[in-house]
Amino acid sequence: MKKRLCYGMYVVALALTACSSGYSLVSVEGERVPVTKAYDVEQDMKAWRMLQPYQEGVDSIMKPVIGHAARKLEVYRPESPLSNLLADVLRTAAEVKTGMPADVGVMNMGGIRSLLNEGEVTVASVYEITPFENHLVVVTLKGKDLQELFRQMAGVHGEGLSGARLVISESGNLLSAKVGGKDIDPEKDYQVATIDYLAEGNDHLSAFKEAVGKLEPENAVLRDLFIGYVKNMEALGKCVDAKVEGRIVEQ
Repeated sequence: MKKRLCYGMYVVALALTACSSGYSLVSVEGERVPVTKAYDVEQDMKAWRMLQPYQEGVDSIMKPVIGHAARKLEVYRPESPLSNLLADVLRTAAEVKTGMPADVGVMNMGGIRSLLNEGEVTVASVYEITPFENHLVVVTLKGKDLQELFRQMAGVHGEGLSGARLVISESGNLLSAKVGGKDIDPEKDYQVATIDYLAEGNDHLSAFKEAVGKLEPENAVLRDLFIGYVKNMEALGKCVDAKVEGRIVEQ
């Protein structure tokens, strides 16, 4: 088996010349140096000592245990435990932050960047799952536009969903959709909790652009909402858990 090496640029000669106005670069020479395990064995202690205070500061924030997960929660289409959980967090937070219950919660699979392992949940765990600065947004959609949103979700074979049930085909067509167990009224206003990235119509969910209303509560970053949820579950003596419930069924 061939050994694969990474390379970094190492400056071996640097000449500067001084003048009354300062310095100017005369020449730079360099060569490629393999980055191997030798750097793990022979650390640059001067650099390590310089970075250590920052590392300790980061660890003090990221490493504390804030809760526990009952099982490993993964993300996959058309429906998964972790995407269900985050859609639920958004929908629940919408009522807390706005005083208005949301009919539906939507979270894109692409915004979920890791799984949640069984056992201890740390702040770092949450950052790995939700690394982006996505904010909660509650949009108002007419029923006909919500139906189109569900068609678009079917087209990508599912996204994180709360408060609704979709039946989609293997080819990505929407076969049926219900909200709160009821058929969608084309002219009724529905409140949809999601993230700002999706509310702008990104990730193939352009139906969000048809919103007839939008609320953007302050201090509602998804990551912080998720951390708050985990801490609350821990305070109640409960583990974080979620499962596939038939919210999106492919047939």
